[in-house]
Amino acid sequence: MQKRLVNPPRSVLIEHAIRCEGGRLSADGALVVRSGVRCGRVPCAKRVFSTDPAVWRGAGSPNQELTAGMYAEHRCAAMSFLGDCSTIFVIEAYACWDERYSYPVRVVCSQAYHALFMQNMLVHHHHRPERFDGANAITIFNAGAQKIVDGDIDCAVDINFDAREMVILGTQYAGEMKKGIFSFMHYLLPPRNVLTLHSSVNVSRETNEPTIFFGLSGTGKTTLSADPARLLIGDDEHGWSVDGMFNIEGGCYAKCIGLSVVTEPLVFGAATRYGAILENVAVECGQPDFESSEITPNTRASYPVEFIENIKCPCVAGVPKHIVLLTCDSFGVIPPVSKLTPAQLGYHFRAGYSAKIAGTEDGIESPVPTFSACYGHAFLAYSPALYAGMLAGMASETSAWLVNTGWIGGGYGVGERIPLKYTRAIIDAVHSGELEKSDTTCDPVFGLAVPTRCFGVPQNILQPSDAWGADRRTAYMNAAQTLFDQFPSADI
Repeated sequence: MQKRLVNPPRSVLIEHAIRCEGGRLSADGALVVRSGVRCGRVPCAKRVFSTDPAVWRGAGSPNQELTAGMYAEHRCAAMSFLGDCSTIFVIEAYACWDERYSYPVRVVCSQAYHALFMQNMLVHHHHRPERFDGANAITIFNAGAQKIVDGDIDCAVDINFDAREMVILGTQYAGEMKKGIFSFMHYLLPPRNVLTLHSSVNVSRETNEPTIFFGLSGTGKTTLSADPARLLIGDDEHGWSVDGMFNIEGGCYAKCIGLSVVTEPLVFGAATRYGAILENVAVECGQPDFESSEITPNTRASYPVEFIENIKCPCVAGVPKHIVLLTCDSFGVIPPVSKLTPAQLGYHFRAGYSAKIAGTEDGIESPVPTFSACYGHAFLAYSPALYAGMLAGMASETSAWLVNTGWIGGGYGVGERIPLKYTRAIIDAVHSGELEKSDTTCDPVFGLAVPTRCFGVPQNILQPSDAWGADRRTAYMNAAQTLFDQFPSADI
C-alpha cells in the first residue's frame, strides 16, 4: 500500500533522503544530494500548452508547442510512475508573499529531496492561515526519475497553462520545478497589472526603498542582494505592483561555486545549516568543497528565506528607488558601471545581454554570450514588448544602472573577472548617491555614460579601454565592435 506524506516535517524528509536516496549530511547539517545525470535545466525539453491566443508563440518564443495529446501521454506516464512508488510526497504551499496576488501550489513527487526543495522554495503554509485551496492550485507532478524517449531528448518539462499543471519526466534537477512556477507567474500576474521580474531585491533599512537587481543566473543577483547593510526581500523572482515589490518565492536557490564565509557570509551561513540542501556539491571529510566543479560548475544551495540573517519577512517592500541591470560580459568591453537613460533602460532590459555561466544549463562548459529578453526569456509567457512596456510605465521615478560583473582587461581566457569587492563598492555608491553626482564620459562604442570616479574602485578599470592597456587599444575596439554588432536592433 502506498504511503502518501503530505507536508511532512523537514526532519522526516531529510531522514528519507538519507536512507533511501543516497543523501548525506554535511558536518554542519546541510543535506547533500545529487540530481543525477542532469545538473542544469534543459530548455529544449520545455513545452507549453495553452489555448490563450495572447501566449507568445512562433519565432523567438521559448514556448515550444505542446499538443493536448502529447501532454496527456506525458501526464499518464508521470501518474503511472508516481502511482507505483511505495512512498510519494505532497507539498502544499504558495507562490507570492503579497496575499492579494498569492497562488496555492501543490507538488507531488517521488523524492524526499525534491519535496524538501519545494518546501524551501515556496511560501510555507504556516504563513497562510487560510485553508489551502486545492481546487485552484497550480500542481506539479514530478516523475523526474522516469525516463522517456521523446524525439531527440529523454526528458520532458511540460507546462499546461489551461489546467495549471506541470509534468516533469526524465530530469531530476530540482531547479526545473521552481522555474516552472516562475513561468506560471509570468502568465498569471501581468494581466493583473503585476510585472514579473527575474531579479533580486533588497531594501534600505531606514527608508524601506528597494533596489532591483536584474540578471541571468551567475551574474551576481544573489551575492549582491545579500548585503549586510540592507534587508533582503528575495534573490531571484519578484512581482512589482502599483503598491511595490514582493517576493514570489519562499526561499533561495543560490549558485555556490566559490562560496566563502569571507566573501559571502550571509549566503554561506544559510547554505550550510540543517534544512538547507546542497545540490551537486562535492564533500570532503564532511565539509562542502565549494571550490570544486568536479560534479558540475552549477553547484546550488536551497534554503528558506528565514535562514538569511538580514531577511525582511514578510518579503514585501515599497516602490523601487534604483534598478541595476547586471551583465556578465565575457568580451570584457562593457564598463563596470554605466548610468542609463530611460530609453537605454528599456533597450538593455529587452536585450538582456550576459553570458551563460558554465553548468547553469545542460551542456554549458564555459561562458557563452547570450541575449535573454527581459533577463528571463526562457520563462516569458507573453511577448517581451508587454513586460518592457510595463517596466517603462513603472520605472519613471527610479535611477537605472548597467553593471558588468564579468571580465575586464580582456575577454574570457585573457582578462580577469571583476573582483567582487569592486562591484560591491559600485553598488554602495549607487545607494549613497555618489554615482548619481559623478561626472561621466561617453563610451565610444556603446554610447553609455560611464562615471569617471567611484570610491573603492581603481580609476583605470572604470573605462574598459584603460583596463585593456594602451598597447591593446585596437584589440579592445575590435572586441567591443564585435559585441556591439551582436546586439539586437533598437526596435526589438
